[in-house]
Amino acid sequence: MPWAYAGNARDVSATSEPVVAPPFTHRREFWVLIAYAVVLGVFGAFAGLVFVGATEAGGKWYDGTDPHWFGGSWWWIAVTAGAGAAVGLLRRLARLPEQLPGLIADLQEEHVDAKLVPGVVAVSAVSLIGGASLGPEKALGSIGGGAGGWASRRRGLSDDDVRLSTLSGFAGAYGGLFSSTVIVVAMIMEIARPGGQRYVKALLGTIVASSVSFGVYFVIAGSVFLDAYQVPQYEFKDWLMLAAVALGLFAAFVVTLMGLIVKAAAALFARLKVPAVVKPALGGAVFGLVGVALPLTMFTGSDQLDTVLGDAASLGLGLLIVVPIAKMLTFAVSQASGFVGGPIFPALFVGGAAGVLVHQVIPEVPLGLAFTCLLAAVPGGVVAAPFSMVLLAAFMTQIGALQTAPILIAVITSFLTMKGVEYLVARKKRAET
Repeated sequence: MPWAYAGNARDVSATSEPVVAPPFTHRREFWVLIAYAVVLGVFGAFAGLVFVGATEAGGKWYDGTDPHWFGGSWWWIAVTAGAGAAVGLLRRLARLPEQLPGLIADLQEEHVDAKLVPGVVAVSAVSLIGGASLGPEKALGSIGGGAGGWASRRRGLSDDDVRLSTLSGFAGAYGGLFSSTVIVVAMIMEIARPGGQRYVKALLGTIVASSVSFGVYFVIAGSVFLDAYQVPQYEFKDWLMLAAVALGLFAAFVVTLMGLIVKAAAALFARLKVPAVVKPALGGAVFGLVGVALPLTMFTGSDQLDTVLGDAASLGLGLLIVVPIAKMLTFAVSQASGFVGGPIFPALFVGGAAGVLVHQVIPEVPLGLAFTCLLAAVPGGVVAAPFSMVLLAAFMTQIGALQTAPILIAVITSFLTMKGVEYLVARKKRAET
């Protein structure tokens, strides 16, 4: 009996010891996700090459345009209105909802409705070819994220792994577009914010997908988005940090103005008593008319910002003041009337052009400082991704490591100012109710 009792005691103590789970890297599910990330990187690179190549080829009708006042041609209005009519018909054929989820919402929810992807891609392609003030990131994100979610769901992966695969799809689509694994991974992780052990899985998956995508994209296209804008170097001094705070506050003002214009345009088009298929044609006519007077407001703004930066002196102060505001208007009209595209590239144009304006008005503020700070702080006032915005501005201008400190200060100032305003407005509304 004593011997039996002792044995039972040993059995009880042995079974009560906690079982240590193996690391997630020792599980088959993790390596399945990595394999998906590799495939999505290759897929995203080719999708980016095809989509960007098609939209750039289709937009050749804009090439050789005079960037000064009324440098456009009146026949542009027929093109933009016709593109709007095509957008309206495509939206109806594809049965796209009136309100599509935005890029930020897709990333935060880690989900893309695969049924909407063909329609989104077709409408976005026509929108960009037609000169709408939108970017390609919505369509490419839908392609990559939709493919990641659809393929992993069909293979019976868990809901959590489906969401992680969706993020890898986004990374694969953006690796070639932004030409930087660091920027892509930082942006996705900052916006999606996967928590716990999911963070490490998402981090590894997005690194693999974006790296593969960039490698394939670079081998075929041989071009990168980095070092897109040449700005003069400047010597770092202490007072530039205070200047960065002022630039961040100015960026918050620009973002506020942009938000008001977007809301006004959305309300106006919502009240129009015309069929939904007609609204894009009206919107196209509007931004086409603005484009005739101000050609720099057309398309994504990437090439146009290079013109603003290089030809600021010849463009004149008046044009530099009007162009960012007009770009806000064309972006708002494009979005409100039913065209489909992303907000990042137009926001980069508005921010960069505002930076050039600051330098022209206050020459004591170095152009490199004003341009890079506002290039990052304007989109940074909308998107909660400060580090990715800093990296984007630094990599696109090659401004230097030490000069990234003012950029971060400007971005944080802009973002916190906007959040503070939102808090005060929400508090006032609660007090009134």
